[in-house]
Amino acid sequence: MLESLIDRFGDGAVLMMAGALVGLVFGAAAQHSRFCLRAATVEVSHLGFGSRLSIWLIAFTSAVLLVQVAISGGFLDVSEARQLAAVGSMSGAVIGGLMFGAGMILARGCASRLLVLSATGNLRAILTGLVLTLVAQASLRGALSPTREAIAGLWVVDGGAARSILARLGMSSEMAAGLAALALILAFILSHRTQTDKSRMVAAVFVGAAVALGWLLTYLIAQTSFEVVAISSVTFTGPSTDTLMGLVNATELPLGFGVGLVPGVFVGAGLTALLAGEWHIERFGPDTPMERYLIGAFLMGFGSMLAGGCAVGAGMSGGAIFSMTAWLAVFCMWIGAMATHRFLQFNGAAKTA
Repeated sequence: MLESLIDRFGDGAVLMMAGALVGLVFGAAAQHSRFCLRAATVEVSHLGFGSRLSIWLIAFTSAVLLVQVAISGGFLDVSEARQLAAVGSMSGAVIGGLMFGAGMILARGCASRLLVLSATGNLRAILTGLVLTLVAQASLRGALSPTREAIAGLWVVDGGAARSILARLGMSSEMAAGLAALALILAFILSHRTQTDKSRMVAAVFVGAAVALGWLLTYLIAQTSFEVVAISSVTFTGPSTDTLMGLVNATELPLGFGVGLVPGVFVGAGLTALLAGEWHIERFGPDTPMERYLIGAFLMGFGSMLAGGCAVGAGMSGGAIFSMTAWLAVFCMWIGAMATHRFLQFNGAAKTA
């Protein structure tokens, strides 16, 4: 079937269709589950282990489990994925992760959450997401790229086995899948104890499933196509940047997975919000100062390019294939977010004392 689709429409169009499908699943599931790394970090920073944390854990462990099952079953090979095969930056993962974590607290959402919120009528998220995308482009190819490259070059790690956590630990995909299954069970137990809505728990599983589906579809297309196709999965800063720059710089938008992913997420989240009666306009106000969001957008735009991905691109997609830099990046995102939230809480308390 894939071969006939590629012959008829071409590689780029089929990749775009795959991205749109993955995006629809991710957007709908993320909106209904309220999947949000920022919300989870805020909860944990107050020593709370409630529904927000459990939703993130269900999504993350579902992604890891499904990807590792696909690998162990011979349906997927991620050895050529950028997060494993290319040279990685440990310094970029640390510094970029800390910056991204701080930024998502200031902007009240990571890159994926901003895209989902934009589809529900949140004008703050739309403006913040646009600034994030422009900063990411400047960090990748523009005025900020020399600074990014200098920081990324401070501490690098070779690609291949050196960048794979499983290879370093001598673990198989079967072992990783078993550990992920155990972690998923614990996440479900936590959700049950915090009385999390069951439909939200199921939706969180679909968030993780969308990540696995992205890896699987791009791999199958790469195996079928006569052209070189990079395998990838759900990530937002890179695709958002490519989509925006393609729209403003070219008469024809280059087709690919990311070009389908971004509008797919927007449509999936928007339709889910409309059907649930959750679509409404939200603007900046006295309690939501624009400057705070813009600073957060800058930190996330630069931080994501430095860390090799956003909270989903590095944290979920890269984490599911056990990329060492991805796990380090998402760990630092947690640290940066919790530290920033506690600082803001303390600073606010000090001002009112």
